[in-house]
Amino acid sequence: MTGDPKHLMSHVVVSLRAKVYTDSTGAFAELPALLTEGGLLSPLLDYFVARRHDRSLAWMKKVVRSTQLFLDYLQSNPAERDTYRLFQNFAQRLYTGTFDRSTGIDPSGLCWRALGPQDCAHIVNDLTGFFGWLGEVRPSAAQVNPRYAGDAFDRMTDEAAYKYRRDRAFLGHTWATNATDPSSAHLVRYKRAPKVEQAEPPQFPDERFMELLTEGFKVGRGLDLRNILITLLLHGAGFRASEPFHLYVSDVIPDPSNERSALVRIHHPSFGEAPADWRGSDGQSRRGNRAVYLSEKFALVPRTELLGSQSAGWKGGSHDGPYYKQAHWFLPEFGELFLTVWQKYMHEVAVLNRPHPFAFVNLRSEPRAAMYCLPQFNKAHRAACERIGLKVAKHLGTTPHGHRHAYGKRLSNAGVDEFLIRRFMHHASVESQGVYTQPTSKEARDALAAAAQRLGSTSLGTSLSNADTIFLN
Repeated sequence: MTGDPKHLMSHVVVSLRAKVYTDSTGAFAELPALLTEGGLLSPLLDYFVARRHDRSLAWMKKVVRSTQLFLDYLQSNPAERDTYRLFQNFAQRLYTGTFDRSTGIDPSGLCWRALGPQDCAHIVNDLTGFFGWLGEVRPSAAQVNPRYAGDAFDRMTDEAAYKYRRDRAFLGHTWATNATDPSSAHLVRYKRAPKVEQAEPPQFPDERFMELLTEGFKVGRGLDLRNILITLLLHGAGFRASEPFHLYVSDVIPDPSNERSALVRIHHPSFGEAPADWRGSDGQSRRGNRAVYLSEKFALVPRTELLGSQSAGWKGGSHDGPYYKQAHWFLPEFGELFLTVWQKYMHEVAVLNRPHPFAFVNLRSEPRAAMYCLPQFNKAHRAACERIGLKVAKHLGTTPHGHRHAYGKRLSNAGVDEFLIRRFMHHASVESQGVYTQPTSKEARDALAAAAQRLGSTSLGTSLSNADTIFLN
């Protein structure tokens, strides 16, 4: 039986949100943390504080989960002190699960199901980074000296990091299960997952898109303009599902090169320029980035720094200008439709008193005018798809991310140069677009059929065409 990390249940430590103050000022960070019987796991929290400038909250949540699993394993195997066996056995249990195959019983109480190779590799990588950092910055704590003030779980974590650092050369750069090469049997290496070609790129069907907008996104007798706008940004401009949730009202204007179309620039949630009309309490014009703007004007932080439902990710990649991603509409008519719907939506927003600058808000549900959230959109998108008879599944392209696939495939089918596709999709490298522009099964079959026609006139093609008569006689 295989599963995913959420099926590996923890019974020793629990995850939560923590407000972290690092000095005597009032500034704090809200970070994921682990609560043990002795309190917060301080080594992990220290790790996050040190990395919060360059790693996302989504990454921290994954490290929390990986650390949680490792601590549970240590608690269930307290007698194991050999470094090689400790790390190897933990990694192997990720792959195999912890149940006795003959009895179906797990005496340890962990009750883990087996994970796939990719999930296991992620967990091992998370712990490799954590233990490597911890062994470097807390060497005295890692040796667990008599004056060490940490609780039992802090000691356990620091000791594991110390052992990892001490035996890193022995373990290899990374560790996991089943070394198969006899010449490197002293190392613990990953079990590589088989390479699998995506049979059908999961793109939303273009031929059903307008039906989704006009029939799927209905509210009573009217249309759900807000969700239509978000979906247009995904399908017509290829944005990731989380990115429209960083859009400000001021980020949309008529395009000077085509007044009927919308010029949309979604700025980086922290580094993007604040709106040009920002004025301080003294009435003077203010300049700065969006993190400062949100803090001073609304007492908010960028949505990438929130842990609740109002959070929204930011993948990174390339930007068109000083920290913004511009909508490159394809087809151009998407930009014109967006501006038409936007102007109607603005009439709905204008009557609300928004305690924030974000464009997409709660129009009817409470609290009204609050930030609209990605989970709400995902739910609305699912309902809209089901309303027009589409089954919702990632592999069918009917989740929100399927629109980005449709955008990339549309550009590829139109013969747009791959370097331009990279720019339009805001990828950091040209290789990143491969998953969005790969051929479908039908395209592969058509290519084979065309190639077979070209080969038909050769001696091999002629002899094969006559083969039927031989086997039928």
